[in-house]
Amino acid sequence: MQTATIALPDPSATARLGRALGEHARRGDCLLLEGDLGAGKTSLAQGLAAGLGITESVTSPTFTLLNEYAGRLRLAHTDLYRLTALEIASMGLAETWLEPRGVCVIEWPERLAAARGELDPEELLHLRLVQDGEGRRAELVRAEGRGAAWWAEATVDFRG
Repeated sequence: MQTATIALPDPSATARLGRALGEHARRGDCLLLEGDLGAGKTSLAQGLAAGLGITESVTSPTFTLLNEYAGRLRLAHTDLYRLTALEIASMGLAETWLEPRGVCVIEWPERLAAARGELDPEELLHLRLVQDGEGRRAELVRAEGRGAAWWAEATVDFRG
């Protein structure tokens, strides 16, 4: 596995990491993004959208549950913060995540207990954003197969 932690000293660094992920994303890639409230999940998703060539405003889907955007690839951005595992399974959201037309970002993936078995681990990149003093750091939780390649390609400029 490549570098497991990346320092993000300010919001622009978080957006830059997201942009790099968007620029290297391929159809079917899925980013599981965890972190406390205010950790920068939406900032990273906004950067990813910019890297996909999405020009419209990207906002947190906390109350809408799912926002979709069109760019070089479609982006499905989901926030599971307010949902239980049973609600996630019953809403059929996994169909959107598995849609091969684009890329998905799932905030609060720890709420995926019931639906996780439906996601292919070869296509997942799982990151945790952690507050670190005045900045943040991105910690690689898991990346295998395509997820590992995606991480390696996107983070070349971030490695010391």
